[in-house]
Amino acid sequence: MLTKFQNHINTNLPFLKEKKLLLAVSGGIDSMVLVHLCHQLQLDIAVAHCNFQLRGTESDDDENFVKSHTEKLQIPIYFQKFDTAAFAKKQKLSIQVVARNLRYEWFYSLLANHNFDYILTAHHLDDSVETFLINFTRGSGIEGLTGIPEQNDKIIRPLLPFSRNEIEIFAKENAIQWREDSSNTSDKYLRNKLRHNVIPILKELNPSFLASFENTISHLKQTQALAADASKSLYSKVVTEEENHTTIDLVKLLKQENYKAYLFEWLQPFGFSDWIAVYDLINAQSGKQVLSASHILLKNRDSLLLFPKQHATNDAVFWVQKEQYEVKFPLKLSFCNIDYISNPSSHTIFVDENKLQFPLTIRRWNEGDIFHPFGMSGKKKLSKYFKDEKFSLLDKANTWLLCSNNEIVWIIGKRQDDRFKIQESTTSILKINYTE
Repeated sequence: MLTKFQNHINTNLPFLKEKKLLLAVSGGIDSMVLVHLCHQLQLDIAVAHCNFQLRGTESDDDENFVKSHTEKLQIPIYFQKFDTAAFAKKQKLSIQVVARNLRYEWFYSLLANHNFDYILTAHHLDDSVETFLINFTRGSGIEGLTGIPEQNDKIIRPLLPFSRNEIEIFAKENAIQWREDSSNTSDKYLRNKLRHNVIPILKELNPSFLASFENTISHLKQTQALAADASKSLYSKVVTEEENHTTIDLVKLLKQENYKAYLFEWLQPFGFSDWIAVYDLINAQSGKQVLSASHILLKNRDSLLLFPKQHATNDAVFWVQKEQYEVKFPLKLSFCNIDYISNPSSHTIFVDENKLQFPLTIRRWNEGDIFHPFGMSGKKKLSKYFKDEKFSLLDKANTWLLCSNNEIVWIIGKRQDDRFKIQESTTSILKINYTE
C-alpha cells in the first residue's frame, strides 16, 4: 500500500510534496494509517485532533493516544476540546452537524494562523460508497452521486482510492496501533446502518463491488462534466445577472425539454432543497416565492427572480395574492377577514378589502412617493413624513410599503393610508398584521 500511495501522490497530487500539511486525526485506523504513510514519505505534516467530549473518558483516552503517538514520531500536534453537546443544544442542531462545523472551523483557523497549505483527511473508498448511498436514499442530483471529491477547496482526501480492507491489512502488517470508536458499532446513524447491513450484502453479491463502484463514479463524473457544459451554455442565453438579483427567463427556459435539470443545476448552490416547490413556482402566480437559508426565489410574471436575502433593495418587489393569508419575506405579514374592528395599532391595520386591487405589492419607498395619512385630509410626500417623524437614514432604508396598484395602503409598522380606511359602506373588512 505504501508504494501504491506514493504512486498516487506522485501522479495525482504531486503538489503536496512541497506543501505544509495538516492531518485531521481522530485516532481511528484510517487516520493513523494516513499519519504513517505521510510520515514514511517524509511529507511536511502536523496533526490536529478534536476532543468532542461525547464519550466520557473514552474521548480523553483518544486524545492522549494521539498525543503519545505523534510525540514518538516527532510530529507537531494541535488539539482542541469542544463542549459539543452544549453547542448542539444552543444551536438546535444535531450532534453530527455541530461536530462537523466545529471541526472544520477549527481546522481552517489553524490553516490561517499557522500557514498550512492543505487539510488532509482519511476518507477512503468505502466512505465514498456510504456517501453515495446516503445521497441516493435522500434523493440527489448527479453531484451527490459522484461520491466524496478528492479535493474540495483546501481539503484533500488522499486515501480515496483505497478500500477499508486495504487499510486494515496495511495497519496489521505494519503493527500500526489505533483506537476503536465505540459509537461505530451502533446502528443509530444512517451511515453505520449502511456500513454494517447494506454494503456487506452488496460485496457478497458482487466480490468486485468496489472496483465496479469506482468505474460507475468515473462515468458519473464524466456525465456531470457534460451536464455542466450544457448548463453553462444555456445559462448565458436564459439567465441575466444584475447588481442585486438574477433573472431567469421562463419563456426561454421552458423551450428546453429538461428545464428542471437546468434549474436544479443553477439553484442548488444557493441552498434550495424543496425541489417540488421550486418546480411548482414555474406555473404559480406572480408573487409566489420559495426560500432557502440565504436566498429568495420569486415568481415575477414570465421570470424567476433570485435575491440574496440580505440584499433585498429598492428594486425588489414582492406580491401578495388575493386570499393569501401570510407573507414570510421580506417581512412577516398576516391577512384575515373579520366582522369588526378591534385594537388598531401601528402593527395592525383594518382596511376596506373592496378598495384594494390585487395582487398587492410590498416594496421599498421611492423619491416622490406620496400617501394620505390616516385621519388627515390631503396628501403628503413620504420624504416629508420621514422628516417630520425624524427618521434616520437607516430608518428610511428599512421602511417597506404595502401598495395597491402602486397606491400606498400602509407604511408598514408606521402609518396607514386614509384612502383605504373602513367606512359605514364597508362590507368586507381585511385585518393586516405585521410581526417584527
